[in-house]
Amino acid sequence: MIIAPRPVRLTALSGSLLACALAQPVAADLKPLSNETLGSVTGQAGITVELETKVNVGEFRYRDDGFLFARNIALGDADGSALDNLQLTMDIAGDNEVLHHGFSKMAMWADQGLLDSNNADVAYAISQYQQGANFGKTFNNGDLVIHLDALNPGIINGGNQADNLNAARTAIDFGLNIDAVGLTDSGYSTGSATQQTLMFENIRMQGYLGPTDLVIRNAGNAQGTTLANGMTVGDSRLEFDTHFEVSDLDFDWNVGDLILLFNFAGIQLENMRIHNSRGNDTLGHFGYASATAKIAQGTSAGTGKSGMAIYDVEAHMDIDMPIVRIGGISIGQVDFTDFVISNTTMLVYGHP
Repeated sequence: MIIAPRPVRLTALSGSLLACALAQPVAADLKPLSNETLGSVTGQAGITVELETKVNVGEFRYRDDGFLFARNIALGDADGSALDNLQLTMDIAGDNEVLHHGFSKMAMWADQGLLDSNNADVAYAISQYQQGANFGKTFNNGDLVIHLDALNPGIINGGNQADNLNAARTAIDFGLNIDAVGLTDSGYSTGSATQQTLMFENIRMQGYLGPTDLVIRNAGNAQGTTLANGMTVGDSRLEFDTHFEVSDLDFDWNVGDLILLFNFAGIQLENMRIHNSRGNDTLGHFGYASATAKIAQGTSAGTGKSGMAIYDVEAHMDIDMPIVRIGGISIGQVDFTDFVISNTTMLVYGHP
């Protein structure tokens, strides 16, 4: 990991990425654009983190009386190497400062002629993020803005616009493996043979990560905002916004429910996909599934309890389950189109 104040760019690329950066293109008029050329908004001071990492966790446990555990967690690239090509920018905004957010760089690249502005998703991004000569979202004085996207988006100067869009969409690939998620009793210790219930096993996931944003709004410590259900929440809050695509997901679902509606106990799922490329709510998503939420201190109107309020939760996705097995026998295919979660509010607090 390298941290440097902008505009200084220090980078620690893996050998393969360095070789790609040094390689000359076959056609002289096709040149990969540097991150400086692709440009930020107006060059305000901030911090850029270029990140390459691989994470392995032997076991995660949450203990109450019994335990919830997850074993052998591995996060990296889709091919098992380190997760790379990540760029994290952090800025503390000035008053009405425009900073990159969401798909603002897609709009910027279209303005530079690198993407087709007639593409429906690109045109929507332009309508949402173009602010005069700048591209992004306007923030208030003291807001902390953290934006994650690709260090090298694969955009080629003079390249085919459709190829550029596909390269940008698939610039960050990831792989996540978890051997087991389950429950066990209070006598459990790592490796012990207590009674266990395995809820999920053999989770193997590959996909692509799109723009992801964390914004901490600076509005003081008061709880002056009232939600529709009467809950009061802090004026300062964390805003989370992410885009992703799961291109291949396999796992055994032993015991569990999907949002308390669909029970898939004893089922094996193979080649599952999560995306947003069909149906009625695809516009502006570039084929990615998405999730947004706000988090703040909150107080329940009904019980008076205070805790962590999670509200304005939304998720948009399509889900493909082409291979569903029960007892090792395929029962056919299950698909969800326009799977939307909205108007969701929750308050999380401890109990005796």
